[in-house]
Amino acid sequence: MPTHAVNKNGNSKSAVRRHNEEAILKAAESVFAESGFRGATTGQIAERAGIPKPNLHYYYPTKESLYRRVVENIFNVWLQAANSFDDCDDPEEALTRYISTKMDISRSHPNGSKVWANEILHGAPVIQDYLETTLRSWTDGRIAVIEKWIQQGRMRPVNPRYLLYMIWSCTQHYADFNHQIDTLNHSVPLSDEQFAEAKEQVVDIILNGVGVVRSKPAA
Repeated sequence: MPTHAVNKNGNSKSAVRRHNEEAILKAAESVFAESGFRGATTGQIAERAGIPKPNLHYYYPTKESLYRRVVENIFNVWLQAANSFDDCDDPEEALTRYISTKMDISRSHPNGSKVWANEILHGAPVIQDYLETTLRSWTDGRIAVIEKWIQQGRMRPVNPRYLLYMIWSCTQHYADFNHQIDTLNHSVPLSDEQFAEAKEQVVDIILNGVGVVRSKPAA
């Protein structure tokens, strides 16, 4: 059982657990983004999280179990972004919200996106089963929604699968290649105003490309 110095301050065990798990996951996301699954060690992650290594293994017995949790976390964040497909039947609003939220996630969770990208670039050695089940099912569901819009004449005929690939690549570029973007922006990160403009442009280009007439700018 791990020891928790914060208990001396009167924090409950559940609060301590949440604090430690959050610290571990944040550190793991950062280390995995930098070093990949093979290059990262649980010792590095524990050190960055500020906890003893045995404590980390209490919560996550293996590096793989921790890695899968990090990957699942970022995917769940992306799934929440796709809620627009489930609670909105207007292609303009749904796609605008989805693209905008995916852009915002790239800015707020860049390391998670990089972990995912590194895994895919190496042939998904750890999460291939996840791709073949959860991701495939999610993708098929969204393809069905886009196909319905096309059949209704609300957007021009395109291959929904390739549309989704384009959205993913455009939005996650701002996380996976943020160093390149910063460098080309005179070596400074995009300001809030610049990022809002980038988001507006991505939404505008994609919606125009699929023939969805916009009535309002991206949020």
